[in-house]
Amino acid sequence: MPSFFKTLILLLISYTAFGQEGDFYGKVKVDDNEPGIDIFVVIKGNNFYKETVTDFNGEFYIKSIPYGTHKIQFHSLNSKSKTITVQLNAKKKEVTVLLESIKNQLDEVRITTKTEETKKETQGFAVNVIKTEEASLRNVQTNDLLNTTVGVKIRQNGGLGSEVSYSLNGLSGNAVRIFIDGIPSSMYGSSYNLNSIPPSMIKNIEVYKGVVPGHLTDDALGGAINIVLHNDVKTNLNASVSYGSFNTLQTNVNGLYRFEKSGFTVKSAIFHNYSDNNYKVSGRSVVDTGLGGVQTPITAKRFNDAYKSTGGLFQVGFTDVEWADQFLVGFNASSDYKEVQHGAFMTITPYKDRFLESDALLANITYQKTNLFTKGLDVKINGLYGKRNRAISDTVAWAYSWTGEKAIDFRGNEYKYTWGSQQEGGPTLAKIKRKVASIRSGISYNFNDQHKVLVNHVYSGVDREDSDVLVSVLENTFKGTRNIDKNIYSLTYEFKAFNNRLRTSIFGKHYQQKTTSIDPEIQTDTNGNKSIVDEIISSNNKKDGYGFAASYAISPKVTLLTSAEKAVRLPDETEVFGNDGDNVVANPTIKPEQSNNYNLGFRFGTFNIKDHDFSISTNVFTRNIKDRIGLPIETSFNVDDELIVYVNQGTATSKGIDAQLNYTYDRNFGVNFNVSRFDLQIINSNVEIDVPNTPFFTMNGSLRYSFKDLIQKKSRLNLFYSMYFTDEFSYLVPQGSNTVGNDFFEVPKQFSQDFGLSYSFPNKKLVASFDIKNIFDKPVFDNLSVQKPGRAFYIKLNYTINKFN
Repeated sequence: MPSFFKTLILLLISYTAFGQEGDFYGKVKVDDNEPGIDIFVVIKGNNFYKETVTDFNGEFYIKSIPYGTHKIQFHSLNSKSKTITVQLNAKKKEVTVLLESIKNQLDEVRITTKTEETKKETQGFAVNVIKTEEASLRNVQTNDLLNTTVGVKIRQNGGLGSEVSYSLNGLSGNAVRIFIDGIPSSMYGSSYNLNSIPPSMIKNIEVYKGVVPGHLTDDALGGAINIVLHNDVKTNLNASVSYGSFNTLQTNVNGLYRFEKSGFTVKSAIFHNYSDNNYKVSGRSVVDTGLGGVQTPITAKRFNDAYKSTGGLFQVGFTDVEWADQFLVGFNASSDYKEVQHGAFMTITPYKDRFLESDALLANITYQKTNLFTKGLDVKINGLYGKRNRAISDTVAWAYSWTGEKAIDFRGNEYKYTWGSQQEGGPTLAKIKRKVASIRSGISYNFNDQHKVLVNHVYSGVDREDSDVLVSVLENTFKGTRNIDKNIYSLTYEFKAFNNRLRTSIFGKHYQQKTTSIDPEIQTDTNGNKSIVDEIISSNNKKDGYGFAASYAISPKVTLLTSAEKAVRLPDETEVFGNDGDNVVANPTIKPEQSNNYNLGFRFGTFNIKDHDFSISTNVFTRNIKDRIGLPIETSFNVDDELIVYVNQGTATSKGIDAQLNYTYDRNFGVNFNVSRFDLQIINSNVEIDVPNTPFFTMNGSLRYSFKDLIQKKSRLNLFYSMYFTDEFSYLVPQGSNTVGNDFFEVPKQFSQDFGLSYSFPNKKLVASFDIKNIFDKPVFDNLSVQKPGRAFYIKLNYTINKFN
């Protein structure tokens, strides 16, 4: 590693520009200074072509334009096109344009360019790109955005801060990898995750289903979710605060300041989240046990489920300078506190005073440069190193009821657990200390507009040490250690043909992971002599994968998309070493899982007819999985289980279809509707069965309508409506023709609806919003039938400054 950085530093020092380049940025306004939203901005040259689209504030930014005189085109469906001539002779050139709005009279208007999101969605991968601009102004969490995406199902074990897993076309849990700017989010720990990161810090979210491109180098078997944080170099500041049901408070401030002359940049973000999570629950396990063991069903509030997280990011460096587009160093610091209400299932005796605490302090570095040394050579490096700690506290021996009071036995006496803690296994003040490191590097070279090669590598390592002050001095003296090191390499070749109608990406990946578990123990020989020996369990897994993605534009409005991959997923730290805080038992012999993933889809549109815009996309998929990692099928029988262990379930097959419709009218009214249906079956005892605890049919829909100049001139009121449908599913393996009692294990059909509004004040800096979640207070369940929050109300204020005078 040191030699790599020495080489990089020497390269940077020796770098001299082969040609001067600068950036265009600015703002587009329409008529009476209204921001021009979704205006296409195009710059053409003899040897280059650049395009972008304006954001929610009418702003745009185009990088790496050669010095000289250029013509910039501005056009959209609802304004007159305009071309201006601008001379670029500095690193940055500001452009402000005023357009005149029109009403289109043509039956169809052809758009000659695509947004960045549309480009990604038509590269061949089964991918959806989620924009966060509007959501960042509302009380909408990042997970809420993902839950409305076709083929995506959020599996959350309760309210804010509870354990979350992500299901993509039926593959869930660790089969789906989460990235933050390309770095695996697992490196950041539980205190810095999608529960914590507000949408205002996020530029967009990329959801890859089944087939994952080479540049996201990781063992993502079922897909990947890449959170792309804002990397704009414009000076800005955003702050928001929201408050709502269950005493939920969420605040965040993020901003950037850049010194124009030197390029020196300071970037920071802080957040704080808190919730009592004391929402009401009911159902088969929520009972009050009285004299004689009589159980009375009740409706109770969760009383040991509070959550708190605080964190921040700070970076300094240089942006948009000759030797770097970005060079930033800094740190991430975060901490969280989470009370634990119950184990894997909601049992009749919930926990009291069992909680988890986590913290992390990680140094980070980012380097990014396009056209390094020569045109077409791009380099990206992201790295982090630091410490993560987690503590589990469980020392209360009293049993409790859902009333929040101490439980009573058959005779009416309060009683304690014989093992002395809430979870079976005895009292604990366990601590898990981790040293973590991850570095992601990528080099790409554009030979020309048709051919491109990318080489990527990611290393991630965890050095873990477990301890518990409540175990004997001898046990703590000989503490066990856990190490996991993972390297993944990828090589990608991209080419375009037939006037860019055909786009193809071919890639190969190599996976390598080494795990070591060392537990000192005292052994006594036949003569009674004692000695200390190390029990070592290790594994070294090496696998290869490969795949491709291709798209073909049958017409400008119709695109065929197909992709396939032999994917590999290596067991992660929790599955191998276990985690007491999440009630997970270790399984050091677990094997990697593999899958052959296939996608075939079409994208129709966007079609534009007068004021109507609409697009339709669909994707048919199949996943053939070997050594699937999941919970043992047999544990579904016991709803009193507190502990879980991950195992290789066997061979599984998933196949299904996604479809999505987007429609807008006059830019004021919008509709999104999507549906996902699939089967997921596994061979269990030589019988093919549906995988339990998996919803197979989901539908999501949303409506949006905007009012201009309401109450105040230049203001905007946006109304939002969302619906979520999940078909019934069971977490019990079908028992043949004997279905008596199976209803106990059925999770019923669920249909919840949300409503929200946001009001943007005339200065465009202040936005107020109000949201109602689960309007009709319908019961909503998720993992293993754990109940989620009912109706809730939230208000939010969001303030943005895009320029300091």
